[in-house]
Amino acid sequence: MATKTKSLAETWIARDAAAISPSYTRSYPFVMAKGQGSEVWDVDGRRYIDFGTGIAVTNTGHSHPHVVEAIKKQVDLFLHMSGTDFYYAQQIELAERLNKLAPISGPTKVFFGNSGAEAVEAALKLARWYTKRPRFIAFYRAFHGRTFGALSLTASKSIQRQGFAPLVPGVSHAFYPNPYRNPFPGEDPGLAALDYIENHLFKTTTPPEEVAAIIVEPIQGEGGYIVPPDNFLPGLRELADKYGILLIFDEVQTGFGRTGKMFAAEHWGVEPDIICMAKGIASGMPLGAIVAKSEIMSWPPGAHASTFGGNPVSCAAALATLDLLEGGLVEMSARSGAYLKSRLREIAERYPVMGDVRGKGLMVGVEFVKDQESKEPWPELRDAIVLKAFEQGLLILGCGYNSLRFIPALNIPEDLLDEGINMYEAALEAALKSL
Repeated sequence: MATKTKSLAETWIARDAAAISPSYTRSYPFVMAKGQGSEVWDVDGRRYIDFGTGIAVTNTGHSHPHVVEAIKKQVDLFLHMSGTDFYYAQQIELAERLNKLAPISGPTKVFFGNSGAEAVEAALKLARWYTKRPRFIAFYRAFHGRTFGALSLTASKSIQRQGFAPLVPGVSHAFYPNPYRNPFPGEDPGLAALDYIENHLFKTTTPPEEVAAIIVEPIQGEGGYIVPPDNFLPGLRELADKYGILLIFDEVQTGFGRTGKMFAAEHWGVEPDIICMAKGIASGMPLGAIVAKSEIMSWPPGAHASTFGGNPVSCAAALATLDLLEGGLVEMSARSGAYLKSRLREIAERYPVMGDVRGKGLMVGVEFVKDQESKEPWPELRDAIVLKAFEQGLLILGCGYNSLRFIPALNIPEDLLDEGINMYEAALEAALKSL
């Protein structure tokens, strides 16, 4: 009997298994060779539509010509000159633009790192330094990163914490208001979540006078793409002000046009004291940042730094990315997101296992249930859809326990968006037949 020849993808995956940490979470055997816009090709020449964008990173699509041109131009000038010890125009120009765009009134300043987790770590250190308080409040189902400080805030999946205790002390968790799965049955979820902080945490385990900051995702990402009720973030701002607590918004996944606004905070008109940024900031180049009120970001030289943070090539990519976002991609995200949700809701009428379709802009989640009445989660169906979608030619990612996230590039053409949605529906039907 003839031996089956391994595909190039299978060969690379075997080499990966021997060489790379098993802690990564690959969902399907896609080995990328190239990408352009919202289309990608694997090493065997198979073409896919990308609804994952490198986990909400390539907001301008893969290898956008304007971004590539900016990167090439910068590479010819210089690759690195640490911004913690030297000056260069690219970092300064980007800081000026981020200060202008950040949804914080009054003077602000920027600190640069390399990732979302680094941005969160910087925000924690700055909050402790400024307030001289030791404690933090985060939320159940939140994801803020996997480094020790960020992991201490993260409460998304137990596997992310398992084996790493003790974590950074002084972190308390509260309930994030989920309109679809209200943790406070019979009560207004937003008001009840705020009440839990003030009349439970503050009166039992977490003295408000010791809390440096409350950190929150304006829309929960890894936790399931949960959009809070409209009264929650304004109420959280009021609560923080009442007790002299800083409010940190983690906009690592929600930022840079993903939700149809430059930052998700703008949907509610709520200003944080510190905002964490990364992912979509530079179209795929590694970069993270925090923007904070100038009076808060007043720590002295040497208090915090990053050798590679604000790398000149990444800054050039970010400046080009902002050109595109401000040039119409944010508005395109809002329009395409509304269309995506309408199509998914039409499909949900035919497939009631789609218990909830939610999101803003092109940050859309679908939660799968065994029936609408009990809302019993169906994670096995979600996992099957991910695999069937890959077989159809669609790259898509899960989130939460039983949800899918739809996060295509903000500039995805409507024909590709439609093609991807059709692939999703075919994958859903095939997954249902397989279970």
